[in-house]
Amino acid sequence: MELVNGWLESYGDSAVYLLFILAFAEACVVIGLFVSGALLLLLSSVLYSNDVVGLETIMLLGFAGATLGDHLGFYCGVFLGPGFHQSKWVVKNRSRLEKSEAIIKQYGGFAIFIGRFVPAVRSVVPALIGISGFSRKRYTLLDLTACAVWSGALAIIVLGIDNTF
Repeated sequence: MELVNGWLESYGDSAVYLLFILAFAEACVVIGLFVSGALLLLLSSVLYSNDVVGLETIMLLGFAGATLGDHLGFYCGVFLGPGFHQSKWVVKNRSRLEKSEAIIKQYGGFAIFIGRFVPAVRSVVPALIGISGFSRKRYTLLDLTACAVWSGALAIIVLGIDNTF
């Protein structure tokens, strides 16, 4: 515990920015496959329980990072668009992609919410939705809503962790 306290004394103020960076990284296409949301939850819990940040800050930075990461993935998908279907990877994995696209076409906006709350696919779903030709305005509205709900859930979990100790 002394190690954590020493780290907080030295880096507590700048550690707050890591909340945004981790929320962005776990939502960012490709990078999110390697960054665990557990790191964001751990950092949020440590900063909150040591009175470095409040729940509002955790929610705001988490929301901003998640939204930016999701939108970067979506617009990468829009940019890749039709050319993506001719890539070697897609040719090899056509059945997987077809299943993913079928889910997106069938469930549309619901896939955005599912993608936001499932860690294994969190960083891939926005790109697939962008590739599918999903409406940009509709995506933005649904993603902002999903990120707001997700950041609220993050704050509730942090509060729950803090109350157990």
